[in-house]
Amino acid sequence: MEKTLWQQVQLVRQKSPLVHNITNYVVMNNTANALLAAGASPIMAHAHSEIKEMVNIAHSLVINIGTLDEYWAESMFIAAETANTIHKPWVLDPVGAGATSFRDQILHQLLQFHPTVIRGNASEIIALSKTNKTITKGVDSTAESNDAVDAAQMLVNQYNTIVCISGETDIILSKNQSFHIRNGHPLMTKVTGLGCSASALTGAFIGTIEDKVSGTAAAMSLLGIAGELAVRESKGPGSLQVNLIDKLYNITEEEFTSHLKIERS
Repeated sequence: MEKTLWQQVQLVRQKSPLVHNITNYVVMNNTANALLAAGASPIMAHAHSEIKEMVNIAHSLVINIGTLDEYWAESMFIAAETANTIHKPWVLDPVGAGATSFRDQILHQLLQFHPTVIRGNASEIIALSKTNKTITKGVDSTAESNDAVDAAQMLVNQYNTIVCISGETDIILSKNQSFHIRNGHPLMTKVTGLGCSASALTGAFIGTIEDKVSGTAAAMSLLGIAGELAVRESKGPGSLQVNLIDKLYNITEEEFTSHLKIERS
């Protein structure tokens, strides 16, 4: 499995997929740099007049509702509907799901366009599923990954999607298989937008890899291992942010395969 996932990392570098991001102001720079470092090509575009054309030329779409407003919401609807119509893979990052009724309403509408992958923390996944009442503290999770498995499975079944629950253990669920990935480091939670980078990288991988579940696992593994290794060279969150981008760029096969902690079922 280690070899297969590493081959997928290499394939993204070779193919350099164009990833169309409708994401939030806070993380645009981080997201673009993470994609570039992993070998993908980022584009950030949200103007209504060009959305359909952009989705058409991109290999994948990533929608992140972090800094949501009415104009961007419409951009997201146009993009998601286009992606669904032309069978373009796309990722939904439900940042702050459950925090406000506005966010929940937008997310409910976006789900109707059947995202290929939903990636969020446990609290966001639980809120998105509407199966439980939970407190969403901004974009931070107040629940553990395992707490959201039932909610994730409901989303998988209802929307025929793949769900990735980010946390100390990343759990990836589809109708037929699951992955548990135990890479990463607690210091990564002190750098803003690494979850958003995870969603963007997932977009790059599902835009390149035919097996979308395995591609999601490869993306999450890459970020987790890169973060783990970058922490060793970092004095705190500031240097971690820089070192993580460097490690996404220069990670070796030996580093990837020897540090990968993954279980498949």
